[in-house]
Amino acid sequence: MPDTPSIPRRSILTGATAAFTTSLFTGRVRGANDRVAVGFIGLGAMGSGNLSYAMQVPEAQPVAVCDIYGPHLERAVSAAAKKGVQVKAVTDFRDIIADKSIDAICVSTPDHWHAYMTVEGCKAGKDVYVEKPACTYINEGRKMVQAARKYDRVVQAGTMQRSGGYFQKAAELVKSGILGEITFCHAYQTGLTKEAGFGDPGDTTPPADLNWDMWLGPAPKVPFNPNRWGVKTTTFPTFRYFWDYAGGAMTDWGVHLIDPLHQCFDEVMPLSVSAMGEKFYVKDNVQTPDTMLATFRYPKFLSSYESRTCNPLPMFGTTQGAATTIHGTEASLMVNRSGCWLIPNNKSKMEPQTWEKDKEMSQMNVPHWRNFMECIKSRKRPTSDIETCVRSSATCILANLSMRHKTWLDWDEKAWTVKQDAVKPALVENYRDPWKLVV
Repeated sequence: MPDTPSIPRRSILTGATAAFTTSLFTGRVRGANDRVAVGFIGLGAMGSGNLSYAMQVPEAQPVAVCDIYGPHLERAVSAAAKKGVQVKAVTDFRDIIADKSIDAICVSTPDHWHAYMTVEGCKAGKDVYVEKPACTYINEGRKMVQAARKYDRVVQAGTMQRSGGYFQKAAELVKSGILGEITFCHAYQTGLTKEAGFGDPGDTTPPADLNWDMWLGPAPKVPFNPNRWGVKTTTFPTFRYFWDYAGGAMTDWGVHLIDPLHQCFDEVMPLSVSAMGEKFYVKDNVQTPDTMLATFRYPKFLSSYESRTCNPLPMFGTTQGAATTIHGTEASLMVNRSGCWLIPNNKSKMEPQTWEKDKEMSQMNVPHWRNFMECIKSRKRPTSDIETCVRSSATCILANLSMRHKTWLDWDEKAWTVKQDAVKPALVENYRDPWKLVV
């Protein structure tokens, strides 16, 4: 592993609400009424959403958009104009980062770009909103946290559920002790994938209005394949199902489903991870499994993660095919984007409680952006401070590594690595020249 400091458990989180006494904006001192100039990098499905959410927060002022695919860039400029917002359009993210008039950046690129752009943004004095998962390599995440701390930046991760009322209620209930002693948790995600999946297109020439080499960036240079890029009109991009760029359902859905556990239990990492997965049914050319089961041993409980994409049956009577459940000696709790449910055990005297169909509690994205803007001005740590997302992302990455290397992994918190020597090299980013991740 590189000779860089480890991330001690929770030491960075303690005192997280302490504000700095001076403003650390890019070259300007701001008053409470000033708007924050934001540049948006990556305007695909998530980036378009983030631009829309930001325009609903008065403190945010979108000033620039960047994408290497022409139609996405044009769509973003048009969407902003419809809201009366004029933005500068560029095709190289480095122009956004170098622009001293921009206070903050939003990184909504494919996952393999998250770490590099976040670190470079911090180095340039920008505050950063970066989508989840935080990283594709464990060591990238450590460097993201180091950059945020070294350059005193506010870095909000896109785990927006933390700003949702249902998830905040779940954390409140768990920390109150009402569930009793907790020994088991479970996260699951289901769906019904067609056997053909996303198909098996051959390599071809990239679209004329796409800079494929820049899209690959630090990832290995390979011919253009429609599924590796994965931009379609009816689905989220399929790049997330190739190991060079992402981690499949485990890091896509899994981060959202495991992060509530970390929110409830104060960001503790698992002590060990074991996972298995396979493409049992789907016959397309993507690499990640259609079925996966992972087990995490935390200090005081076990937790499992189930990715079942070939069968849509929801669990626990909910109509949504994804949730996080926490099971104690007095009661169980289930939370997802539709609600939060407290379910007493058979012999418990407590009454069941339900929080659902609440418009205010169901809001996540706009409150998350509002929190980001507030913290840029106050210099406090945001709701999804980068370290929280790095921990949730790392937990999911460890599950993928356990599955791919066919071995149980033990986590070394102090060294921020695993104890299995054969797997340690896979934790370190291996960037294609000329890209280097330097804090």
